[in-house]
Amino acid sequence: MSRSVLLQLARDSIQEVLQAQRSIDKNELLTSHPLLKEKIATTVNLYINQKLRGSFCSQNATKTLLEDIVHNAKMSAFQDKNFSPLTTSEYLDCEIELLLNTPDGVLSEKDTSILNTKTHKTM
Repeated sequence: MSRSVLLQLARDSIQEVLQAQRSIDKNELLTSHPLLKEKIATTVNLYINQKLRGSFCSQNATKTLLEDIVHNAKMSAFQDKNFSPLTTSEYLDCEIELLLNTPDGVLSEKDTSILNTKTHKTM
């Protein structure tokens, strides 16, 4: 099963920092997925072995969905004061949970770790 665009965006945001290079084509994403232009507050939670490893949320919908996911993913991975910055090996082993705070309620989506995904593909 492929990752949703939103979860892939969160993963790519963290990976940009770990690889120290910009790889997200924001213009392409905004053209292909107009919903990313909407102002929606998000929460990004990271888990390793089902234990919280980082979290960051927006209080208000002041940024586009694209910018909010990018910002919150990076903050949860590298700026959560309760944890040290995420390492590459932890990134490969972490699950990402994305919560969208919409007017209709909270929508939740979770992504398994990259290592877990690779393990299941080989079985």
